[in-house]
Amino acid sequence: MNEKIEVVCPSCSPKIPVLHDVLKSGQNPVVRCKECEHVHPTKIKTKKQINIRVIISKADESFKRSIRMDSDHEVYEDDELIVDNESEDEVYPIIVTSIESNDKRVGGAKAEDIGTIWGRAIDEVIVKVAIRSGNKTESLNKRVPGGYDFVIGDEGEINGKKFIITHVKIRNGEFCSGKGETVEAKYIKRVYAQALKVKAWGEGKSAWSLGRKARNW
Repeated sequence: MNEKIEVVCPSCSPKIPVLHDVLKSGQNPVVRCKECEHVHPTKIKTKKQINIRVIISKADESFKRSIRMDSDHEVYEDDELIVDNESEDEVYPIIVTSIESNDKRVGGAKAEDIGTIWGRAIDEVIVKVAIRSGNKTESLNKRVPGGYDFVIGDEGEINGKKFIITHVKIRNGEFCSGKGETVEAKYIKRVYAQALKVKAWGEGKSAWSLGRKARNW
């Protein structure tokens, strides 16, 4: 299969890159425009790459790593990045929580202007589940994959305690409470739930027995 690249075409698209077939490879390849068939030489710009310090928070610990990216790449808060530490064979998916540029915290910046990126690891996260039973509320922690879905109205079980999810607080401060709404664990601040009581045999069917089978996390 022929190699293809996107570059400007002097004949039909001198400003906006379009798809070309590479006829001759190299630093100054010869290409043919897929739009107008014009054959012409072009130049391949080599992007400068830099290393940026990353401070990753995971559970109750924080540690330093680095990420390599193009100098003109733009990074923003809430972006998802992959921090790949090849020397130690470690990979950390993170959500960017803060960016330092020119000694100031900013919402976004080009990589070449960034001093430090702070991020929260999302490969595994600890979700706090507040379970209400009568006048008491018990808080339990559960470690789940960052992409795990919590669904309003779903039933669950932690350490033998059965419950139904009533609403979810997202890390940006918003709440989800509509039945069927789904939130991935990596975005959750806290899950709120109502305890489900299993009635003794002969007391009739409980709310639990009438519902779907619980997900035991």
